[in-house]
Amino acid sequence: MTIISIILGIIFIIGGFSCMFTPLATFLNTGYFFCILLFIYGIIGIIRFCGKRAGVLELIISILAIIAGITVIFHPGQSLVFDRMALIFIACWLIIQGVLSIVTAVTFRATKKGWGWGVVIGIIGVLAGIYSFAHPVLTALTAGVLIGLYFVQTGFDLIFFGAAFGKVKSAVEGAITGAEKASSSEADAGDETEK
Repeated sequence: MTIISIILGIIFIIGGFSCMFTPLATFLNTGYFFCILLFIYGIIGIIRFCGKRAGVLELIISILAIIAGITVIFHPGQSLVFDRMALIFIACWLIIQGVLSIVTAVTFRATKKGWGWGVVIGIIGVLAGIYSFAHPVLTALTAGVLIGLYFVQTGFDLIFFGAAFGKVKSAVEGAITGAEKASSSEADAGDETEK
């Protein structure tokens, strides 16, 4: 587990830097990523239907998801539709997150000392969302960089997890061995007192 985690971490870091250095290409490939997810979602939905864990509606949605995924994979121009949807999603998410931040900060202003920062961050989020609607190309570049940063961060997390897992495993094994020795010596001491 340790070695696999470290190897995956290195791959994520390399992929993350690749995404950061080619942000537009990264963003343009997100449409393919969404289509692959749709395809996988469709297959899982059909499996759930066959296992009688899903209804007819989920079966229909799953079949449509597979059709959409296959269509975009074999007709590359269609992935631009998903790329544009991702831009709209990012802009909407920024606006909604900003509004929620403002509402939360104002609601808890009596109990929180730094509520003003919540309002400022919320306003920045709303403005960033509006800016994303107005300038989609810059949003696409930013999205590519953010995806890259996420991959780099995930890579370091995997490496640290792998290194920590080895230490934790050794510590747990040592604790178990120590507990076994302690319980066996207590049992031996109990046998001697009975004699």
